Amino acid sequence: MVHVRHSRTAAWAAAAVLVLVPATAACSDNGDGGSGSSPTPTATATTAPPTEPGTSPPAGEGPADPAAAEAEIEQNWTTFFDPEASTEAKVKVLENGEDLRPLLAAFGGDKNAAQSSAKVTDVQFTSPTEATVTYDLLVGGAPALPGSKGTSVYQDETWKVSVKTLCALVKLSGNAAAPGC
Repeated sequence: MVHVRHSRTAAWAAAAVLVLVPATAACSDNGDGGSGSSPTPTATATTAPPTEPGTSPPAGEGPADPAAAEAEIEQNWTTFFDPEASTEAKVKVLENGEDLRPLLAAFGGDKNAAQSSAKVTDVQFTSPTEATVTYDLLVGGAPALPGSKGTSVYQDETWKVSVKTLCALVKLSGNAAAPGC
């Protein structure tokens, strides 16, 4: 029980990094994927039944090249959660990343962010431009929040970590007052 409590505390500390930004930072979803409400870490908008791993979704319900899209999603999620990645690199892989630059810059000097990373364990396409992503949030290399759910969206010809996912982590940290979340 102590290990579970320690893991949750570490995960919350990692998620708390997201609230180290001034109240004026934009955390809104200006694209077509946001509702302005607080998402839950496991909330997804499924428009088609999940496919078996290694198979393509039915025509019209997934990207033209699911394998390439999945590889890009895994790479971009790794970059987004990589403590060594620059703010510029994170901006490029986050939905509306340019608008969220101040939030991402706040990660830079935080010791909890320096210990946090993520590993994608599954990708299920729900449309040609959205996927449900299952990932493990790692703190110090150990799973702190295994089996977490988020979404990836196709924006500007790139599969990106969604604002919904970012806001779900902000909510997990206990700060539901973050702008746009």
